[in-house]
Amino acid sequence: MKTLDSILRCIEDSRDAIIDTMMGMIRIPALAPVNGGDGESRKVDYLMTHLGGFDSVVRVDVPDDLDPGVMRSNVLARKDGPGKGTVWIVAHTDVVPAGDPSLWTSPPFEPVLRDGRIYGRGTEDNGQSVISSLFASRQFLDMELRGMSIGVAYVADEETTSRMGIEYLLDHGYFSEDDVIIVPDWGSPGGSMVEVAEKNLVWLRFSVEGRTTHGSTPDQGINAYRVSTRLLVDLMDSFEREFGDEDPLFLPPVSTFEPTKRPATVENVNTIPGQDEFSMDIRLLPRYDIDDVVAMAEDIARRHSEATGAGITVSEIQRHTSGAPSSTSGRGYRALSESVASVTGNVPVAVGVGGGTCANFFRARGLDAYVWQCGGGTLHAPDEYVVLDNLVTDSKVFATLFYKLCVDG
Repeated sequence: MKTLDSILRCIEDSRDAIIDTMMGMIRIPALAPVNGGDGESRKVDYLMTHLGGFDSVVRVDVPDDLDPGVMRSNVLARKDGPGKGTVWIVAHTDVVPAGDPSLWTSPPFEPVLRDGRIYGRGTEDNGQSVISSLFASRQFLDMELRGMSIGVAYVADEETTSRMGIEYLLDHGYFSEDDVIIVPDWGSPGGSMVEVAEKNLVWLRFSVEGRTTHGSTPDQGINAYRVSTRLLVDLMDSFEREFGDEDPLFLPPVSTFEPTKRPATVENVNTIPGQDEFSMDIRLLPRYDIDDVVAMAEDIARRHSEATGAGITVSEIQRHTSGAPSSTSGRGYRALSESVASVTGNVPVAVGVGGGTCANFFRARGLDAYVWQCGGGTLHAPDEYVVLDNLVTDSKVFATLFYKLCVDG
């Protein structure tokens, strides 16, 4: 029987293998069809070559909602223990688009190692947790467990809807109330925080129909860009005034109402645009009801439509209602906290965040889930990177967690 110390030394000695495995994975883009990609199947093909030795490896291919010819691939690997439940580490394999390539120092899907960091799209979000969970779990494949089972779940579709990823897996019974769920999809420096709660999320799209005319005769048209700009200012001011409470559990402690996506209007400067559109990313403290925000948005849009003559449509792109905060007194939280403290020297504190992760889908079904990893900060940005030391530290923490709950029992 290997000791925990020998397992941690083995992880420390695996840095070269960690780098090689990460770089091989990042070279495979995994974009949703809605973002111009072909899903996660090729990345899952690659990962399955590294999952030998588990007692079971189950691949779950789900046809894409928009392009049924594309499979959104999930894979769950488990090493069986005699105890009730599985300690699952849940990571997602899809990534967001790279954006403007000129903003990257090196091509986003050609990873490079520089100054102790691996650069590339998907390295931190969520390659860090895919690789750290892989190298933690494989330490136990030749050992006899005395407690819970060990599981890694690599899921699809997290960056868009999660309907073909974690939501599908939960709906089809791949997890149970006896499981301990860790979702390493948000991090803090030194791993000093564990995320136990998330805000409500709603994405709204505002489409404005005006009337196009020449730039010199604005009185003969309806400038959709002007209408949407005034609408946006009114929305932000009204939302922040009406839903302005604070909750110190959350980072930041307030609801946020951010304008994000805005397509181009017209191609030339001297044309009044007859159409405009913008979207808002809204993260709402759980004490507020998403329906109240939507109702306010529709009322404000109606008033602006009546005042300007423009047609304004409000539509929902996505919504997630937050589940109850995960318990900080259960065995999962205690074991994770003790593992973090043992490896990093930091006793983590429980916090809530605005970012949406797979953890909330568990909480919405009454299951506790905990979000933890080291670092954080470059996800979705140009020159995204993961710090190699954080990869190794995360692997050691997850191995310690497995040892506590699955080997010691």
